[in-house]
Amino acid sequence: MLFKRKNSKFWWFKFTTPDGKVIRQSSGTTDKRQAQELADTCKAEAWRVSKLKEKPRYTWQQAVVKWLQESQKRTLEEDRANFRWLDRYLGKKALGDIDQSDIDRIITAKLKDGVSNARANRITALVSAVLNMARREWGWIDSVPPIRKLAEPTKRIRWLTKDEATRLLGELPPHLEA
Repeated sequence: MLFKRKNSKFWWFKFTTPDGKVIRQSSGTTDKRQAQELADTCKAEAWRVSKLKEKPRYTWQQAVVKWLQESQKRTLEEDRANFRWLDRYLGKKALGDIDQSDIDRIITAKLKDGVSNARANRITALVSAVLNMARREWGWIDSVPPIRKLAEPTKRIRWLTKDEATRLLGELPPHLEA
């Protein structure tokens, strides 16, 4: 059943799965035909999951939401920013459909932004972590595509901050002050 909610411009749909669960969600579109197609697709998938015992297909966005709910990392805000950036490449893509070409497209785009290999590796490591969690912990997918790592410098380059430099200069012996 398709319907519109009071303060929503999008079409919503509602149906009951074969195992009795009621599904009610927004189609995310204002086009009634597209909304009906999405509703029919969801209904067919629910039938395949219930009757044929297929695994449900989860999207990247669903995995990201679950990841953010379960993650207890200190860098969660940074992860959120990275997920927002990744959304244009993985968005509504099904987890099982993410392959090496998607990962290569992400790496290429990140390098075009002018970031280092190490930064591009951090993004792909996040993708890898979500996919591995979806495979091992949640059982949402059967395999994870191979994700290549770019070469990174082996030595760490670090510059002193202004405060550190000032403190260092204050500690120098007189013959080194110049």
